[in-house]
Amino acid sequence: MAAQLTTHPAARAVDRYRPLGVALTALAAAMATASLLGPLGFDLMRYRTSPTTLHQLLGSDAAALFVMTPLALAAAVLAHRRHPVAPPLATGVAGYALYTYAQVIIGQEYLRLPGTVERFFPLLLAVFLLAEVVLVLAWRALPSTLPAPSTRLRRATGTTLLVAAGFLTVGLHLPSMLTAWSDPTALTEYASSPTPFWMVKLMDLGIVVPAAVAVGVGVLRRAGWAQRVAYPLLIWLTCLAVSVTAMAVVMLADGDPDASPVLAVGFGVVTVALAGLTVAAYRSLSVRRVPVSSALCYCAPDIPRELLTPPVPVQRGTRSPARSARR
Repeated sequence: MAAQLTTHPAARAVDRYRPLGVALTALAAAMATASLLGPLGFDLMRYRTSPTTLHQLLGSDAAALFVMTPLALAAAVLAHRRHPVAPPLATGVAGYALYTYAQVIIGQEYLRLPGTVERFFPLLLAVFLLAEVVLVLAWRALPSTLPAPSTRLRRATGTTLLVAAGFLTVGLHLPSMLTAWSDPTALTEYASSPTPFWMVKLMDLGIVVPAAVAVGVGVLRRAGWAQRVAYPLLIWLTCLAVSVTAMAVVMLADGDPDASPVLAVGFGVVTVALAGLTVAAYRSLSVRRVPVSSALCYCAPDIPRELLTPPVPVQRGTRSPARSARR
């Protein structure tokens, strides 16, 4: 009986949190190391890009070091405690890492501009692979059903996602694309580093905007899948907004010719709005709920408590309490 309890599929589900916490800790360490080895820290990993794009990478490294790394560590602590916030939080952080470090690896002007970034490809690849592992583990640990938001929060979430998608499309990418088509030399960012320019356009307009629109519409229509995806998506978009805001601030501080105070303020507002919605949505997950009429364990809601606690053995020759009570 004890062997059956230790190998039961429901009992094995509890252990999903432990590898998730280990993977999150490794991801946080890898992201912090990559940021410190770059121009933000020891300047050993020099990006092969133009000065204007370098400002954006500096902002991205700062966001990764001071915001994303602590978030990953917080998710790791919550995963070790088997807290329900850990899986969606980890999913969002992993999505951000995949998005960002794919651009760092591919969006370089190799053989055209000086740098040493290719020597650190194993480190950047490790960040990417760890993000994939965290994404898979976190999605597996994500509950099939999550608390439904209130009507007010649901409308605010759906509307904000749609507004953020519109701002990315019309406010950020469309003007620069029109300039790149009509007068490429007028845009320093595009003329100096066209590879990351179009890669960001592809990932934002091909991944971020469609995801925000689909989930935003789904949340407004009370779709169950959209409610489940909205939790990690809010984390992912908030991380991206923080990163882009940091880029805009660095560009303004260094006097970059492509710097825009309007975009900096706009992304700051979007970041605050997304962060507020994320906190409000995750507040319901942070409340520990134990059903009164069920003997389910909180740390794994689908696992009966008797599967986690081995039965008390009854020695031969003695009567069990239940049998004694009947007699």
